[in-house]
Amino acid sequence: MNKSELNRIMQELLRRSGSSVTVETEAYFPGGRLIGGKYVMDSHSVTMYTEVIRQQCMQLFGTLEPFHAYFAVVFAHELGHSMDLMLSSLCDRMNNTLDEWEQNRIALQIEENAWNNALPWLQDIDPEFVRTIMDCSLEAYHEVLTPEIA
Repeated sequence: MNKSELNRIMQELLRRSGSSVTVETEAYFPGGRLIGGKYVMDSHSVTMYTEVIRQQCMQLFGTLEPFHAYFAVVFAHELGHSMDLMLSSLCDRMNNTLDEWEQNRIALQIEENAWNNALPWLQDIDPEFVRTIMDCSLEAYHEVLTPEIA
């Protein structure tokens, strides 16, 4: 992992997105979960977890060869959250409902919005590569909302 290359990727995606977020990098997400990046609305900041992204890349693709592209896709997704004009109202709606299915539906909408925002900034990355990462990240949300077939 080349830190200067990661910084270059982040600067280019910040430029493309127009986002004014503050960005930090750390090795691991606190608590050990495999979360590669986190946008925090209150501080308008993104933290990227480089070692977790390395693990995710290895799990999904079996190699670290596409690590920089993988990092770019995850960072663009987090920037997508930062540029989501509906994020605040969606979070309010999610926090004000007790209906678990509705909470999960809103959570999916939040994630889909971030991906939809990110896609135009990833035009130089293979669309199938991006789609694979998107599908993997959204899979758990879809599973929760899809009724089991007996």
